Amino acid sequence: MEYVEPVVGIANCLGTPVCKYLQYYRKLNDYVRNFKRIRDELNCKMEDIELQLKAELLRPLGKIPKKGVGNWLKDAKEMIREAQVVENKVSNGRYLCRACNGKLVDEKSREMQEYLDKASKASEGLAMDGPSAGLPLETSELVGEEAVRKEIWACLMQEEVSKIGVWGMGGVGKSTIMKHIHNDLLKEQRFERVVWVTISKEFNIVKLQNDIASALNGKMPEEANKVRRAAILSEMLKRAGKHVLILDDVWSEVSLEEIGIPKPSSSNGYKLVLTTRVEQVCKSIGCKVIKVKPLSEEEALILFLSEVGPNIVQNQTLMPTLKLVVKECAGLPLTIVVIAGTLRGEDDPLIWKNTLRELKEPIGKVKEGEDKVIESLKVSFNHLKDEKMKHCFLHCALYLEDFQIWKDGLIECWIEEGFIDDMRTRQEMKDKGHVILKKLEDNCLLENVSCEKVKMHDAVRDMALSITRMNPRYMIQAGSQLEELPEKEQWSPNIEKVSLMYNSISEISIDVLPTKCQLLTTLLLQHNPIKKIPCSFFINMPCLCVLNLSYTEIKSLPNSISELKNLTTLLLCDCEELRDLPCLSMLQELKKLDLSWTKIEEVPEGMDMLIKLRYLDLRVPTLKEIPAGLLPKLVHLQRLSFDVDNEKTSLKAEEMEPLKKLECFTGRFEDINEFNKFISSMQQSKKNLIKYHLQVGSSFMLATRDKTVTVGGVKNWEGELIMHPIEIQQLNILSCDYLRNIVDDNSSFKNEIDLRVCRIWWCEGIECVVSLSSFASSSAHPFQSLEVLDLGDLPKLSALIMKDAGIGLATTSTSAPSATFSHLKEIRIYKCLSMKTLLPHWLLPNLQNLEEIHVGACSQLVEILGAATSEVEEKGSDALIKFHLPKLRELELWVLPNLKSICSKSGVMVCDSLELIVVVECDKLKRIPPFIPLVGNGQPFACAPPSLTIRSSTEWWESLEWDDHPNFKNVLRFNPLWRIKGMNHLWFCLFFYFDKSNFSILIKFGV
Repeated sequence: MEYVEPVVGIANCLGTPVCKYLQYYRKLNDYVRNFKRIRDELNCKMEDIELQLKAELLRPLGKIPKKGVGNWLKDAKEMIREAQVVENKVSNGRYLCRACNGKLVDEKSREMQEYLDKASKASEGLAMDGPSAGLPLETSELVGEEAVRKEIWACLMQEEVSKIGVWGMGGVGKSTIMKHIHNDLLKEQRFERVVWVTISKEFNIVKLQNDIASALNGKMPEEANKVRRAAILSEMLKRAGKHVLILDDVWSEVSLEEIGIPKPSSSNGYKLVLTTRVEQVCKSIGCKVIKVKPLSEEEALILFLSEVGPNIVQNQTLMPTLKLVVKECAGLPLTIVVIAGTLRGEDDPLIWKNTLRELKEPIGKVKEGEDKVIESLKVSFNHLKDEKMKHCFLHCALYLEDFQIWKDGLIECWIEEGFIDDMRTRQEMKDKGHVILKKLEDNCLLENVSCEKVKMHDAVRDMALSITRMNPRYMIQAGSQLEELPEKEQWSPNIEKVSLMYNSISEISIDVLPTKCQLLTTLLLQHNPIKKIPCSFFINMPCLCVLNLSYTEIKSLPNSISELKNLTTLLLCDCEELRDLPCLSMLQELKKLDLSWTKIEEVPEGMDMLIKLRYLDLRVPTLKEIPAGLLPKLVHLQRLSFDVDNEKTSLKAEEMEPLKKLECFTGRFEDINEFNKFISSMQQSKKNLIKYHLQVGSSFMLATRDKTVTVGGVKNWEGELIMHPIEIQQLNILSCDYLRNIVDDNSSFKNEIDLRVCRIWWCEGIECVVSLSSFASSSAHPFQSLEVLDLGDLPKLSALIMKDAGIGLATTSTSAPSATFSHLKEIRIYKCLSMKTLLPHWLLPNLQNLEEIHVGACSQLVEILGAATSEVEEKGSDALIKFHLPKLRELELWVLPNLKSICSKSGVMVCDSLELIVVVECDKLKRIPPFIPLVGNGQPFACAPPSLTIRSSTEWWESLEWDDHPNFKNVLRFNPLWRIKGMNHLWFCLFFYFDKSNFSILIKFGV
């Protein structure tokens, strides 16, 4: 039989036309090369689509794959398997005839090419209806404007209208109206995507393309030319399906073709909306023009009264003046809100009358083209009583238009500039900064974007710029697409503050060097691709105090920087090419030096002379050592940071002891002994660090809380010898193999009351987290404030809590200490190979605040929620056991080959808040537990939490058993999830530890 197949193959080949036969014979090598090329292309495409699927799963708003994607992947895998069979046959000389081999390879190449040609449609299959339209925007309440809002909405719903231009003067409310419409479109779900991009005055086509691509969860290639970039963006938008693209704050005419925006039409269903102050911008691209008019007097009064505060509304004495003030605001919502914020709570009639006078009379010269809104907003600026607060406000204008500014970074800038007076501690100065920030927000001069960021409304920034233009001390050209420094003529002799951040300046030419900058105090050049600075650049800047060169490409600094004897702040953060600095000994006034993430290998010469330093950031992975005797000389340091993952920068406690003013510290100690000495010295000096990340040993994990201790790779440590700060918020323990538990009766962590996050990874000896010999007699409540428990690669871990080492409480009726885990919100368990039951029934009363459970790669795990044996015996095997987890929102189960149940067969879950159950590769799990409402006595087995969605493979869903509760399946909502086989360790970790908030739990994976 082994000769039959070759003979048949030869017979088939002989039926081929002679010319083709000869071609197969002569060009076999070419056919084989082509075969391998196509096979490799198909394999790459298949992997790309699989990775794309995985990436979509990681995103909170990831697309849901259509069934065709799965079919294509399945067929492609089979095709590659068959290709391997063909390759084996050819390489083993299966066919005696060379031509037969050529024919076989050619035919398989054509088949693979056919599947490869279908790959683009497979990729498009990701763009299915799902929660991927976009995220709602934060916006203020809309007063009035209902008519124009309805008009815009009607146009969006009409097929024949594809381009809409919303125009009106600055501050009239165009963006606010469109934000409301954007959010309404998301709710209506009539479009597959709603994309919002802000353009701003300094139009930059590359930035706009990047912003649109980013909003589509894509990325533009950096090196592509403008034609190719436009083509790529156009393809992205076409793949977005039926969408609305909103371009906010367009100042000048734009070419859709040059940008790469496909022409919207009724046939493709795309919609384009512009907001602009210039009507001609709308007309130039053929928009349906809709004008936003100022509010009526009645609407303006309603808005003003809603913003000014209830005590003013009830003050009839002020009402006549109040109405006149509202009238002077000209119906512009922004002006109304800002002026109302300025007068909020102010009941002095004289102040109201003075404000009215200022609104009526021009404060200063208005540059041609500026409108009344700027003059009105200046009234609010002038009402800032503190001159330093005014400087703080004007400093915000140094940033780009529509730029979201980090609050902490902004306050740091105010400290650097001297706008906040020196105080006893840096924290007091930061607190003062937050007070100023709150005042500016209350006066509506800054908008609160989030708890971490603020921004300036573009009209408010216009007002700030108009003030700086009247004062020749400012030069602000941030984000102006500059490729070189401004000409010499623009560098006024009186200039004090220059902002050239976020430009494209790559070279500083000697020809344009400023020659008269005797008063310059602030120079901001960050985020420019500057590669070299001429030697003479700083010679004419004797008063320079603040120099920011962060995120540039400089390799060294010129020696002339040593002449800056008044320099107080030098920022070189993320200058990844910087390897060399000149001697710094002459910079005697320097208070802040940031060298983080540079490539320097040695501490700059002369740093020991910088005795006024208060802020030093040396998080430098390439740094080879910290010179002995350096730190004790820098006694005024308030903030000090080293790279905790750099073993060469381990610290000695005696070097740290003189730093009595230290408030924020990131650093590494070689062993527990040095760490304990440091903590002891801090406690003896009665100095508590406000923020710290203290690393002991070699293994590193990122800190996500302000007060973090990481113990990693410490040999022979059993946990009982550590002296730790009282207020520790996060504890990371890695690769400590001698450790058996974290808390027992003798542990120093037993009474830890502030701990919020505990992460334990790669500890071979860990058997449990908490081990107490007697709960009844113990007054300790370990982990009473813990919110996140993260356990990974712990092969001996069998339970979270044990009464005695090796004796699990799951077999007893004893309960845990009442406060233990009582604030726990999130449990993540990965690769704990000895664990069979995750949460025993007796522990659930402590877990009433639990919101998320993530479990993966625990090969012996049988059940998630387990009833105690005694309880089953007492109630009987068929008795109903309730598992109360009232706040549980997410349950994710990944690669659990022996998992048989979420809770015991007789159990029901009581958790109305459950939103998501994800099941991946849990083949023995055949049952979804029924649910009982928290309240009410309705039918328990035909209900489910109202927002619950189950995501898994279709095969798993269809394999579930519903015999006990046949109606239960009908009330559950299932969402197919592409099944991922053969996931390697790294990919699984990336999946498992994807953090759904704005920051990632970045850890070093053990692969």
